[in-house]
Amino acid sequence: TTKAANNSAMMVWQPHNNKFFETFSFLPPLSDGEIARQVQYLLNNGWTPCIEFESADKAYADTHGWSGMDSSISAGYYDNRYWVMWKLPMYGCINPEEVLQEIRACTRAFPECFIRVAGFDNIKQVQCSSFLAHRPTNDTSFQGVNGRQVGDGGPQGGGGGGGGAR
Repeated sequence: TTKAANNSAMMVWQPHNNKFFETFSFLPPLSDGEIARQVQYLLNNGWTPCIEFESADKAYADTHGWSGMDSSISAGYYDNRYWVMWKLPMYGCINPEEVLQEIRACTRAFPECFIRVAGFDNIKQVQCSSFLAHRPTNDTSFQGVNGRQVGDGGPQGGGGGGGGAR
């Protein structure tokens, strides 16, 4: 049957050492041009760009935080879910190059931190989008799409996932 023929196209999720960070983190590093296009999307939607950074040991939250609280009964408790903000949100920003300059400055100041760009809707008071703009040079958590699966094809690495501005 066609379902059996397509069986090799199916993926089985690899649950160990398989971290995702924000949108596009499964892709190779974004170029400055690709980051600029994503920032332009934020601006076109009226969202305010904000740059955040965090060290590798705190950037990925794979537990319920330091409190040990069972978040299945405490929805909305966000222990270890917030990153440090680089300066203030970029209210009034109209040009993606302004954001790229701040990403570069943040990367120079904190080269061994993860850096992301978030887009905030100031009317709804919510974060609407975010993506990685930089991964630390010593980061080993990234695996390409083929490395995120198990099965006949076997894990294959590749890419760097969201590190664009240098």
